[in-house]
Amino acid sequence: MEENEYISLSIKYLTETWNELVKCLLKNPDKLVNHQMSYWHDYLNLYQNLILPPEDNADKRFKYQEWQDNLAFDFIKRSYLLISKHLEDTIIDITKDEDIETSKKLRFIMRQFIDASAPTNIANLNPEILSKIAETNGENILLGYKNFLENIQQGRGLFNIKLTDMTSFEIGRNIACTPGKIIFQNDLIQLIQYQAATEKTYQYPLLIIPPWINKYYILDLQKENSLVRWLVSQGFTVFMISWINPSSKQRTKQFSDYMQEGPLAALKIIEEITNEPKTNVLGYCIGGTLLAYTLAYLAQTNDTRINAATFLTTLLDFSEPGELAVFTDAKQITIMEKIMASKGYFDGNIMAAIFNSLRANDLVWSSFVKQYLKGENPQAFDLLYWNSDATNIPEYVHSFYLRNMYLENNLVQPGKLKLDEIPIDLGKITIPTYFIATQDDHIVPWASSFKSQQYFNGPKKFVLATSGHVAGIVNPPSRNKYGYWYSNKKVKDPEKYLANAKFQEGSWWNDWKIWVKKYSGKRQSVNTLNLKNRIIIEDAPGSYAKVSLADIALEEAQETKSKDDHN
Repeated sequence: MEENEYISLSIKYLTETWNELVKCLLKNPDKLVNHQMSYWHDYLNLYQNLILPPEDNADKRFKYQEWQDNLAFDFIKRSYLLISKHLEDTIIDITKDEDIETSKKLRFIMRQFIDASAPTNIANLNPEILSKIAETNGENILLGYKNFLENIQQGRGLFNIKLTDMTSFEIGRNIACTPGKIIFQNDLIQLIQYQAATEKTYQYPLLIIPPWINKYYILDLQKENSLVRWLVSQGFTVFMISWINPSSKQRTKQFSDYMQEGPLAALKIIEEITNEPKTNVLGYCIGGTLLAYTLAYLAQTNDTRINAATFLTTLLDFSEPGELAVFTDAKQITIMEKIMASKGYFDGNIMAAIFNSLRANDLVWSSFVKQYLKGENPQAFDLLYWNSDATNIPEYVHSFYLRNMYLENNLVQPGKLKLDEIPIDLGKITIPTYFIATQDDHIVPWASSFKSQQYFNGPKKFVLATSGHVAGIVNPPSRNKYGYWYSNKKVKDPEKYLANAKFQEGSWWNDWKIWVKKYSGKRQSVNTLNLKNRIIIEDAPGSYAKVSLADIALEEAQETKSKDDHN
C-alpha cells in the first residue's frame, strides 16, 4: 500500500468522523440553537463595540500591529476568535454525553478545522502578507510557490512542510558531536560510549535509552544544550543506544527484540567494559516504556543489574494518553497496519505529520505562512532539525505497541504481557526511580505520567517541569530557563501533588543530578576504572544515526528496480 492509499483511507476516516459530528448535532438540536443564539448575541456586541480599543490578545498569530490598528482587520480577527470560541464550546457541549473517545476525536478535528481557517493563513485577509506583496511586487508569492513545490518533492508523496533549514546542521559536526566511540552493534542498535571529560568519574555507568521514533541525538544536540555533554562534564560514564532507522529488512522484529537487542544487549556489553555489576538507566518517552518493560522482566528473573532508573516524559498507564488517542483507536490502528503490511514498517514521514498536527499552529500553520505566503526560507533550529530527521518503525513493533499500550493498556495489568513465558508485572519493580514530566506535554500528559509511576513499589521521586515534551527536557542549567515543581509528600492525585509541590526556578537537571549521584557509587580516577579495551567500530555518532528516510527510500527504490530488471 503506497502513501496515497494511506491518505485515501485517512480521508475516508475523516469523512466518517464528520458524519459522527453531524449525528451529534442532529441529536442535540436544542443545544445547537442555544449556541447559535449565544453566538449571534456576542457577534452583535462585537459589532457594536468595534470602535472600542481592542483587548490585549496573547495569540501570537495576530502580533502584527495592523491587526490592532486597522479597523477592518481588527474586525476580521475578533470575528474569527469569537466564532472559534463558540465552535469549540458547541462541540464540547454536544459531545459531553458521548463516549470519551468520540468526544476527544470530534474536538480534535474541529480544532484542526479552526486552526486551518485562521485569517492569518489567507493571503488577502492577512495585512502582513498584503504589505509584503506590495513591498516585493508579489515576488513573495512566487517564492512561496517555489517552496511549496520543493516540499512536495521532498515529501515523496506526503505533504510535510519543511520546519527548519536542513542544510545548517550536519550530524557529527555541529549536532550530535559529543566525543565518543561505537563499541558494539547488532541488527537494531549501535552502542555509544562517550569519552570521559573529568579526571574522576562515578563508579556506576549510565545507560540512556532514547525513543526509536526519532534519532537519539535529541539528548546530544549542540554543545550548549546537550544533556550528554553536560553529564560527562559532571563525571558520569555515559553510554547511549542509537537505534537503527528501519527498512523492510527489519520487518520481522518484535517488541521483545527491541528489549533483547536493545537495553539487555547494551547492559551485557557495559558490564564487560566497566567490570561493574550495576548500571543506572535512563529512558525517554517510548524508551522509558521499554525500560519499564525491561525492569519488570529483570525483576521476575531476579536480575539486579539495573541499580536505579530514570523516566523522562514516559507513559506506562495509557488509560488517559492525551491527544494521541485520536490516532490510536481501533480504526486508525487498522489503517496503520494496512500501510505497514506493504512495506514492513510505518513510514517516519507519516509519524512526523501526526505529531506535527498535535501542534498545528506552532509547527504547521506558522511555517505555512512564513514559507508559502511570505516566501521566506525556514531558519536554522536544532530541535526542529531533529524533529524533521524522523525514523521508520518495524510493523510488528509498532502494532504491538499501539494495540497493547494505547488500545488495551496491557502493560499495567499484571501478567497480561509475557516474554518467553515470563509475566510482566510493574509491581515487581522495587529499585529507586525518578520520573520527570512536563506541564505542557502534548504527547505524554503529565497527570498520566504521574499516575504511571505509582505502579512501582520502590522509592520514587516525581518532578514536574514547565514547558513541553522536548523543550522542557532539553533545558540546560546554563540557560536558567523554565522551572520545576517537586514534593516529598506521597499523594495519589496529580492535582493534590501540584497543590503541595514547591516551585524551583531553573533546570530540573540539577535536581536529578543530586538524586542520581546517590545511586552512582564513589568517584574514582578514570585510570582505575578497569575499562577494558574493545574493538572500536567507528566514531560517534555512528552510521545508524546518519541514515535518513530519503536514504532508505533510495535504497529500496534501487532494490525494486534491480528486481524488475532481473525479471
